[in-house]
Amino acid sequence: MVEGTRAFFLVAWMWVRSSLTYRTSFVITTLANLAITFLDFVVVLLMFSHVDALGGFGLAEVALLYGSASLALGVADLLLGNVERVGERIRDGSLDVLLVRPVSIFVQVAADRFALRRLGRVIQALAVLGWALPRVDVDWSAGAVALLVVMLVSGSVIFGAVFVLGSSFQFWAQDAAQVQNAFTYGGGVLLQYPPTIFPRELVRGVTFVLPLAFVNWLPALRLLGREDPLGLPGWVDFLSPLVAVVLSVLTAWVWRSAVRSYRSTGS
Repeated sequence: MVEGTRAFFLVAWMWVRSSLTYRTSFVITTLANLAITFLDFVVVLLMFSHVDALGGFGLAEVALLYGSASLALGVADLLLGNVERVGERIRDGSLDVLLVRPVSIFVQVAADRFALRRLGRVIQALAVLGWALPRVDVDWSAGAVALLVVMLVSGSVIFGAVFVLGSSFQFWAQDAAQVQNAFTYGGGVLLQYPPTIFPRELVRGVTFVLPLAFVNWLPALRLLGREDPLGLPGWVDFLSPLVAVVLSVLTAWVWRSAVRSYRSTGS
């Protein structure tokens, strides 16, 4: 694992140095990425210019959900978002080149074309969180701060696992990037809003089937003192780290199985 992490950062740093060769272009694309993601939150602000609450949640509470979901997705996208390109490599046969190198194929795929400009989403999420945290009605005790930190770290791991799970499926489907995006980026948009505005069946699905609710919904409800719409036991709100670990183990097994099933393009 140590060697794999070292290799990841070496490859990523190579791409960072490459992108910084044209610094003006890098700054412009990073700022453009930041502006585009900022417009997402403008939609929320416009919505609250017409309503006082959304599903019983005020602007600061929705901003907390928005910022935590966006930060978790942004970190996962920055570090592991490129694994979704594995389908392209399978189709054009370039994945074979990675197999003969003395570095984990996962590390190579994840670090390939590492895009530091994706920091724009992370910066925007941190800004929204920084605005929301002092404004929500939360007693920021040591336990509450710890729960917030654990929620953000676990959420990033869960989203990263979903990225890799979707990419693993491409070893068999080969052209399923858009299906994967429905669960990653689509899931990120879903978690930016209160669970109370969605049908109970959908909330059950993202809790028991694909556990995205553990990214921020359940721990954030605990922080805000809100009732769980599914009426789950209170201790469930603290399971995000366990869900992240279990999902990571499952993802590692699926990825290895997918790589073993690879039989090249035949060309």
